Parts: sequence; C-alpha cells; structure tokens
Amino acid sequence: MKKLALHWQILIGMLAGVLFALGMIQLEWGAKFISDWIKPFGNIFINVLKLIAVPLILASLIKGVSDLKDISKLSKVGGRTISIYIGTTIIAVSIGLGVVNIIKPGAYISDATRTELVQNYKGDAENIKLKAAKQQEVGPLQALEDLVPNNIFKAASDNGNMLQVIFFAIFFGIGLILIPQEKATPVKQFFDGFNEVILKMIDLIMLAAPYGVFALLAALVVESPSLDLFKALTWYALCVVLGLSLMLGVYLLIVYAFTRITPKTFMQGLSPAQLLAFSTSSSAATLPVTMERVEEHLGVDEEVTSFVLPIGATINMDGTSLYQAVAAVFIAQAFGMDLSLSAQLGIIVTATLASIGSAAVPGAGMVMLVIVLAQAGIPEAGLALIFAVDRPLDMCRTVINVSGDAAVSILVAKSVDKLGAPKVKNWDDNYSTLKD
Repeated sequence: MKKLALHWQILIGMLAGVLFALGMIQLEWGAKFISDWIKPFGNIFINVLKLIAVPLILASLIKGVSDLKDISKLSKVGGRTISIYIGTTIIAVSIGLGVVNIIKPGAYISDATRTELVQNYKGDAENIKLKAAKQQEVGPLQALEDLVPNNIFKAASDNGNMLQVIFFAIFFGIGLILIPQEKATPVKQFFDGFNEVILKMIDLIMLAAPYGVFALLAALVVESPSLDLFKALTWYALCVVLGLSLMLGVYLLIVYAFTRITPKTFMQGLSPAQLLAFSTSSSAATLPVTMERVEEHLGVDEEVTSFVLPIGATINMDGTSLYQAVAAVFIAQAFGMDLSLSAQLGIIVTATLASIGSAAVPGAGMVMLVIVLAQAGIPEAGLALIFAVDRPLDMCRTVINVSGDAAVSILVAKSVDKLGAPKVKNWDDNYSTLKD
C-alpha cells in the first residue's frame, strides 16, 4: 500500500489537531489537558527545528559563499538577491494598501466591540509598545551597528541575532575565498560534511512533523479568544488573506514568466514547507525544509539556496509587510481617521524597512507594526483591535514569507544560470524509504 505523501500527512495532522481540540474543550478538563499534555510536544517540535537553524545558516552560508570561488560572483548574486527582495516587498505593501482601501474593514468595527477589545488586550498592547519604544529611541545607524557582532558565540546562542550570524558566515566565507586553495580546502570539506549532517537531521525531524503540527494546532484552538471577537474582525482578516493570496499569485506569475516553472510545479514542490510555515508561524523554523524543497524539487542549485534562502528568512518578510499595511489602515479606519496619500506612501517605506528588521519568529511583526503606526500618526492603542486574530493571520503570512523566499531563489538562480532539473521527482519516496 502506497504511503501518504508528506504534505498530506502534515495536513491530516493539522486537521486532526483542530478536531481533537474542539472535542476536548467541550469537557471541563479538556483545555487544561491539552495545555499540559499536548502543547509541550508542539513546543518541542518547534524547538528542535530552531535548534538547527543557526548551525544550518552557518554551514550553508559559509559553504555557499566559498563555493562562489571569487568575490565578483558574491557581488553579483548578493546584489540581485537584495534588489529582488526589496522589489517584492514594495509590491506586497502596495497590494495590502490597495485591498484595505477598497474593502474598508474598519467601517465594520462597532464602538462596543472596539471598547471590549481595547480593554481585554490592554496589557499585551502596552508590552509591545514598550519594546517598540526602545527600538525607536536608538540612532539612525543603530541597525547597521547591530549587524556586526562583538562575539560570534554570543550571537549564535540567540535565534534573534540571526543577522549577526549571517554577517559572520558571509565574512568567513569571503575569507575562505581569499586564502590559498590548499589551505581553504580542509575547512571547506569540514563545512560540507557539517552541512550534510544537518540536512540528514532535517530528514529525521520531518518524520515527526505530522505529530508536531497536531499538537501546535490543538493548542492554538484552546488558546484562541472567543468567537464573538473573531466575528467582529472577519472583514479585517479577509482583507489580509485576500492580500496574501494576491501576493502568492504574483509569485506564481513572475516565476512562470521568467522560468516557465508552472504554478502547479511550484506549489507541489514547496507545499510541505508552506504547511510547516503555517503551523509554526516561523520562517526560521521552516528554513531547513524550505532549503531542501527548493533545491531538491524546484531545481535551484545549492550554491544559490545556501546563500539566498538564509538571508531571505531573515530580511524578506513580504507577508509581514503586507499585513502591517493592512493592519495600519484598518486601525486608522476603526478610529475614524482618513489617511492621506503621503501618509500611506510613508507606510510603504516604513513597512518595507520594518520587514527587514522583523525576526523570523512568531509574533515579531506585531512589534514592528508599532513603528509603522507611529510613523503614520495612528493611535497605538489600536493594536488591541487586532490581537484577537493575529495568530491565525501570522500563520498565513508566514506561508507567504516562505513562498517569497523560494520564488526569489528561483529567479536569482535563473539569472545566474543555476536553475536546472529537480534532483528528486518525489521527495516523499525518499521520506518513505527513510521511515521504513
């Protein structure tokens, strides 16, 4: 009997988690049972994925940069990567603004609902505002200063310092390029082997993916706010989902136009990574799977994936920037504000820059949203209006973040003639063999 494909197993795990939680919450002790005995397994699954994030980035980036052979290749690939990432982010923010201005979801928020939400989430909003205030107090070049670590071991001990790890990895890889080949070869061989070990660990982790997402989704259902609050924000959620769907369509169109990779091929190749991104809400946690799917199933050379995707997981947050644009205008509408064209253009610039600074972990976009709101003069208390549905939408926008990283890696690979036939026609065959 043929085993189910991995993405179907993940999907079944997600659905089973939701149905299980809906059944358990009918029991007096059900919610506590899920929190005490089910949720920890979901947290363990995320922790294991995060565990290999820093080693993966170090190994893959050092290998990727050193494999470029010379500095001119690094400049060529790096310049195109950053340019395309910025371009897609601007498109994403523009789509978000267009959708929210046409549908105007803020008009559906009643005064009673607004007051209830602000009161219920006042504490959470205050905590986020305090974090954002610290970021606003720093100088204009603080982001550049923070990019360079003073201790690589300290930077590597915190997944929130991923940009510093990337800086070190690129710097180290450049050093490997510039020293004599006979001295660089042993170091490169070490990182090649190290990278292979990490990739094999990914295979083993993915055996537990269906069970991990089962636990994550069950916990999410139990911890969600009341249905009444979700109903009040339905139009806002629809705006975000519609905008994200349109952005996914942009990726599929661009990829097909430049590479002739069909939407069906792209989605089939990336679907396990997209489903994992949906369940974990973390681009960083999904990175190992994204790299494997793009390289093995979409034909992108390892030289490109090992450079483009780790950087994308940190600075390319198209889904997050689109959500920030929709959320900012929605909150303004809810408070009866009419944003000018210049204010909305400012949102495009701020959301683009904020997306670069967003950590690739669940909920990071909320902190950066405060900066977007402040720039546009929108009341920060409005954050409480969107807390109720933020987590489900965070899951959706992470799918777009990951899809955008994959699409850009394909475009960059095509531009440098590093896009070929997929190495594996059906990765799930390998998965089944490993499982057996």
